[in-house]
Amino acid sequence: MIQTFFNPEIIVASWPIVRAGLLNTVLLSLLVVPLGLLGGLILALLASVKHPAVRWPLIAWVDFFRAFPPLVLLILLFAGLPFAGLELGGFVCVAIAFFLNTGAYYGEILRAGIDSVPAGQVEAARSTGLSRLQAMTYVVLPQAVRNVLPDLLSNTLEVVKLTALGSVVAVPELLYQARQAQSLTYSPTPIVVAAAIYFLLLWPVVRLLSRLENRALAAR
Repeated sequence: MIQTFFNPEIIVASWPIVRAGLLNTVLLSLLVVPLGLLGGLILALLASVKHPAVRWPLIAWVDFFRAFPPLVLLILLFAGLPFAGLELGGFVCVAIAFFLNTGAYYGEILRAGIDSVPAGQVEAARSTGLSRLQAMTYVVLPQAVRNVLPDLLSNTLEVVKLTALGSVVAVPELLYQARQAQSLTYSPTPIVVAAAIYFLLLWPVVRLLSRLENRALAAR
């Protein structure tokens, strides 16, 4: 078992390749998480507009991208767009796919958070001279984010894990590099190392999420 899955020599030999993938995974996460949050914030703000011309297309948009598999969307962008004369790199395709897919999930979470803030607080903020945008920025959104913080963290956790999909379109993230190292060493040890790195990166977030959920339950 040790020689097959935890071979020290292979760990040392493959570490430069795996480390490069780790750095790319961190960079990819720093790209796609803010993009998803930005897309979600836009959708959540649009959801506050009750006009049917905005509401129904918005519902269709969110439902479509929540139901559409992110892997299929990513492959469609990477392998389908060249037939239309538009060739995008792997990083760009991942960024667009995550903006569309995770933005829909973030949007629903933020919308629920905004809806949880009493409407009277908006009216009170407006009565002090704040514009609707200022009331949303300084009064509603801070409370909305606090109310749904466990859900935001949980979704962010899933987004970081989904960055492994970048390996499908040859983005040299952690899983892709680990597979490259595996093909060079003929050993599953690099894959085990990648799995351990994912665990070490995400476990603190999981513990923080559990603490926030327990605190929310205690507050109730």
